[in-house]
Amino acid sequence: VPIFKRPSPGAKFSHILQKDAFLVFRSLCKLSMKPLSDGPPDPKSHELRSKILSLQLLLSILQNAGPVFRTNEMFINAIKQYLCVALSKNGVSSVPEVFELSLSIFLTLLSNFKTHLKMQIEVFFKEIFLYILETSTSSFDHKWMVIQTLTRICADAQSVVDIYVNYDCDLNAANIFERLVNDLSKIAQGRGSQELGMSNVQELSLRKKGLECLVSILKCMVEWSKDQYVNPNSQTTLGQEKPSEQEMSEIKHPETINRYGSLNSLESTSSSGIGSYSTQMSGTDNPEQFEVLKQQKEIIEQGIDLFNKKPKRGIQYLQEQGMLGTTPEDIAQFLHQEERLDSTQVGEFLGDNDKFNKEVMYAYVDQHDFSGKDFVSALRMFLEGFRLPGEAQKIDRLMEKFAARYLECNQGQTLFASADTAYVLAYSIIMLTTDLHSPQVKNKMTKEQYIKMNRGINDSKDLPEEYLSAIYNEIAGKKISMKETKELTIPTKSSKQNVASEKQRRLLYNLEMEQMAKTAKALMEAVSHVQAPFTSATHLEHVRPMFKLAWTPFLAAFSVGLQDCDDTEVASLCLEGIRCAIRIACIFSIQLERDAYVQALARFTLLTVSSGITEMKQKNIDTIKTLITVAHTDGNYLGNSWHEILKCISQLELAQLIGTGVKPRYISGTVRGREGSLTGTKDQAPDEFVGLGLVGGNVDWKQIASIQESIGETSSQSVVVAVDRIFTGSTRLDGNAIVDFVRWLCAVSMDELLSTTHPRMFSLQKIVEISYYNMGRIRLQWSRIWEVIGDHFNKVGCNPNEDVAIFAVDSLRQLSMKFLEKGELANFRFQKDFLRPFEHIMKRNRSPTIRDMVVRCIAQMVNSQAANIRSGWKNIFSVFHLAASDQDESIVELAFQTTGHIVTLVFEKHFPATIDSFQDAVKCLSEFACNAAFPDTSMEAIRLIRHCAKYVSDRPQEYTSDDMNVAPEDRVWVRGWFPILFELSCIINRCKLDVRTRGLTVMFEIMKTYGNTYEKHWWQDLFRIVFRIFDNMKLPEQQTEKAEWMTTTCNHALYAICDVFTQYLEVLSDVLLDDIFAQLYWCVQQDNEQLARSGTNCLENVVILNGFKIIFCLHVHWGGFLTEFPEQKLFAALLIKCVVQLELIQTIDNIVFFPATSKKEDAENLAAAQRDAVDFDVRVDTQDQGMYRFLTSQQLFKLLDCLLESHRFAKAFNSNNEQRTALWKAGFKGKSKPNLLKQETSSLACGLRILFRMYMDENRVSAWEEVQQRLLNVCSEALSYFLTLTSESHREAWTNLLLLFLTKVLKISDNRFKAHASFYYPLLCEIMQFDLIPELRAVLRRFFLRIGVVFQISQPPEQELGLNKQ
Repeated sequence: VPIFKRPSPGAKFSHILQKDAFLVFRSLCKLSMKPLSDGPPDPKSHELRSKILSLQLLLSILQNAGPVFRTNEMFINAIKQYLCVALSKNGVSSVPEVFELSLSIFLTLLSNFKTHLKMQIEVFFKEIFLYILETSTSSFDHKWMVIQTLTRICADAQSVVDIYVNYDCDLNAANIFERLVNDLSKIAQGRGSQELGMSNVQELSLRKKGLECLVSILKCMVEWSKDQYVNPNSQTTLGQEKPSEQEMSEIKHPETINRYGSLNSLESTSSSGIGSYSTQMSGTDNPEQFEVLKQQKEIIEQGIDLFNKKPKRGIQYLQEQGMLGTTPEDIAQFLHQEERLDSTQVGEFLGDNDKFNKEVMYAYVDQHDFSGKDFVSALRMFLEGFRLPGEAQKIDRLMEKFAARYLECNQGQTLFASADTAYVLAYSIIMLTTDLHSPQVKNKMTKEQYIKMNRGINDSKDLPEEYLSAIYNEIAGKKISMKETKELTIPTKSSKQNVASEKQRRLLYNLEMEQMAKTAKALMEAVSHVQAPFTSATHLEHVRPMFKLAWTPFLAAFSVGLQDCDDTEVASLCLEGIRCAIRIACIFSIQLERDAYVQALARFTLLTVSSGITEMKQKNIDTIKTLITVAHTDGNYLGNSWHEILKCISQLELAQLIGTGVKPRYISGTVRGREGSLTGTKDQAPDEFVGLGLVGGNVDWKQIASIQESIGETSSQSVVVAVDRIFTGSTRLDGNAIVDFVRWLCAVSMDELLSTTHPRMFSLQKIVEISYYNMGRIRLQWSRIWEVIGDHFNKVGCNPNEDVAIFAVDSLRQLSMKFLEKGELANFRFQKDFLRPFEHIMKRNRSPTIRDMVVRCIAQMVNSQAANIRSGWKNIFSVFHLAASDQDESIVELAFQTTGHIVTLVFEKHFPATIDSFQDAVKCLSEFACNAAFPDTSMEAIRLIRHCAKYVSDRPQEYTSDDMNVAPEDRVWVRGWFPILFELSCIINRCKLDVRTRGLTVMFEIMKTYGNTYEKHWWQDLFRIVFRIFDNMKLPEQQTEKAEWMTTTCNHALYAICDVFTQYLEVLSDVLLDDIFAQLYWCVQQDNEQLARSGTNCLENVVILNGFKIIFCLHVHWGGFLTEFPEQKLFAALLIKCVVQLELIQTIDNIVFFPATSKKEDAENLAAAQRDAVDFDVRVDTQDQGMYRFLTSQQLFKLLDCLLESHRFAKAFNSNNEQRTALWKAGFKGKSKPNLLKQETSSLACGLRILFRMYMDENRVSAWEEVQQRLLNVCSEALSYFLTLTSESHREAWTNLLLLFLTKVLKISDNRFKAHASFYYPLLCEIMQFDLIPELRAVLRRFFLRIGVVFQISQPPEQELGLNKQ
């Protein structure tokens, strides 16, 4: 055909030659349709040869067609009207040559003209191709040729996708793609071939072809969507480089560049130039729109299925889905237009007596237009749409409405008087057609009978006889064909027996072919003028719905192929198909389907089934290889499917061990017999076979040898390398895929280790390997990976099997060393996460071997990588903390050594890096100190804590904190000082005496050494800890321990606290004074003499040393100290309280007058009396060192009250003879009865001193009156008491007191002396009766002399005056 320039628009043909071409073309089409003579075709006959020639010429015209032929409307119409009709006839020819040529022409049309031939192509597929594939009577040759053609169609990606888009997604078209895949799948599975009488060879070749087509379709789908696939091996983990410009342009203009380079890819449709017929014909490609259409189509198909079972249900479903209106008219229209409805069901539905059904039926009939039609044609037309129901009433209703509608449409007719006539006539015609054409009716109705039957129906008149006669003749000639339900013409199993011989089958098939040709031709003619838009697909997205639609038949075909066929070609096709399917499912992340395919592959490796390994054949080995390839190329998309793959790889290793005859390396020992001897006698299989479930008790060694041989292939170089590639290639997986990969690898490893017969470590080793490979990933990905792996190591490190745990810990060590080498920037936490498994194993695993190993690993890390460790220090101290409380000496020793090394050397060099873990370090040391089993370590640990304090003091500026709640200036306290002091206090509270004491000493040493830098509120925190030492609740329960605690630790602490207080008084006085007094008060109250004495001592020291600075606080507390102690039954306790009161009296004395002052004064009074000196003005130099000056009169009076109360208590006790006797008898130790003489006298003495001092004090004039009053009362009371004393010893005790009293009174001025002397005079006279010591007598004498002078009874003696003058 010559190729011309493009035709000018307007003219039909722009050139005479074009017209000629058209006519030639038409003639050839007509020629090819000439029928052949009956009987078997004769290859020499003229008809056949001309047919073949014309078809060959047509084929060459189409193959060489130029642009005009391809685009000009005239030629396109010629193809539709002539060529397609001719093809529909020849496409079913039983002559192979004709059939083959028709197929070739069809292929050419499909490549060059498909955009114009949408309807025609559909007819071809539906009525010819798929029909021949589906029917069981078609010959092998026909099937073979069809499938050959399909192979070519399926090899072209554009065609495959176009078929789906234009037919499966078109509401009015058949689902060609779906049917095609289903049919191919059946053929590939070899179903239905037995009925065809095919030989095995033929069947196998057909199966292969079927598989080939399926694989081809999948390959096209892969090809079509390849732009979305990223091959992990072409990239690094750092993401893709930008695509080159050329690729960019390809992506931008999918229409202009044909980028699907499959074998015979079709040219793109838009090449013919814009504005031409072809581009107007093709729709645009919008995948979303097609997906919606496909969904609607599925809904409609579902609705039609339901309708054909139960009409009402179907209609309801379609209405719910919004695909069908609710009015009777809508439903009637649906019944008219939808050809897939079951005609019987339509008839039943229309005939139903239900009100709504009637309305639908009326609407249905009203939608017919019978105008201008004769009565029988109208009836024929009416009954074409459905099958009349069997019940008379239903028919009745339908005919009634038909008659009414007929008359409505033909108003001008004069034949029928009324609708009744038409109704009766219609009914009679139905009866007639049944009578004449039903095989059940034996005696047929004659014309006369028919005419007679219709007498008087036209309003009591007759219809014309010739009219009725014509009706009879027409019906006899051609029955009214009511619409039959289409039954698929595939013979069922029952009809199989009828096809007895090959000859009969041929005959049957030829009949079917004729029927097919008729149907196809009719359909072709019907669509020859229809213009249907054809969409050329361009989007990748279509592949997803295509795959979702067809994945099950694909899977079925491949699975059956692998299952029951050992042919290598079949196996390799199946495997290739599965690979493609997995790729598609991966690209579009269709998980369910992907998992199904991967599981199928895994199943056919036979690795995971218990009996599998014995059955291994070549195809299974190939399956293993395919699985490994999938893992290699599609790793990024595999998600949960990694589980299956890694399970197989794990089993593969087992198979290799058996295949090579190597005993598994990590199978932990052979199975040990009960006695501990190894069981492995001749009759028993080696244990790895038992593990695989291959063998029972006894073994056929030959069998094992053959197994080893068949499995040997699994250890071939290629397999081993490929498996390795998966693990080394894991670095190229993307961030999410690597996490899936690792997660499932860990799961498989767990299964391996939990195996009862022989745990293996294959996957565990692999985990270690991939950790190495992937360590270079960005931190974000790495931390996600480690989350999984670390958790796995946690579990494995606690595995009861020690070999496994050792391997895990050792691997962790190697990985950690490598990881630490990379270092870490400040404030990151990666190391912490990385090293966490060590902690976990240390915490959970009780095995000493493993614990020792963990400690060794950590020690090695510290020794070699200290400079790189940052956040990892926390874990290191945590491990050592756990080791510190161990009972195993070597573990504790090694851990402590390393901790010491860190604290002394590493801190020195890398303090800023370790600072975050400083608290952990101190905590760890305190844990060592508290391990009672190793006292030397404890002491050394406390020394190291002391050493830590030096760091804090030297580098306070290093302490920064992420904790926003801590003020910056407090950080060094919160993260440095406080942990040290707190841990020391914990040591004090937890440890044995010697360690405790050392802890205490160090704690206070630190306070004393570095306290100058502490802030006020730090001290408050600190003393909160310190005072815990005295906390009653925390003290030991048992009495003895409690006593020991009080006499040692509390005692020690008390003095230390007072020292610190004194040292940092300025800061502490206002913060802590109250607390300290409260604490002293507590000590004084305890039932522990030593502690109570210490309390009073400290009180005295604090007050005396810190003097007036704290005096204003004192009066608040004094009252508390000297309250009366109630009588207690326990005299030990009583004694303590008494001793303590005595101490307190002494303390008050010391505080007010300064220690030793009063003693000196007493001594001097005595000496003066001995000399009988005249000079009573005894001056003691230290007079002014006491607190006296700083106490107000009120405070002094308060003290006085306390003292007197104590005095009275003692007096009362001493006077109560029975009580003392009772106590003595009850076992009070002592030479004499218990007494409180010392308390009685010293309290009074102290009181008197205070009063006399005030009495002489010029600064306290205001208080003199009260003082005098008190003095008189106290002294007279005291003297009266003295007079009542009976025992000599008791009186002796009072000597000093009387001496003091008299001396003091003698010193006061005459004026005052008068008042006193007159008050005491009678009492003193009484005293003279006693046997007093000379000194006392001397003073008394002087007293009485002075009375003489003051009251002017006598002159003063000369010598005194003289002395005074001097």
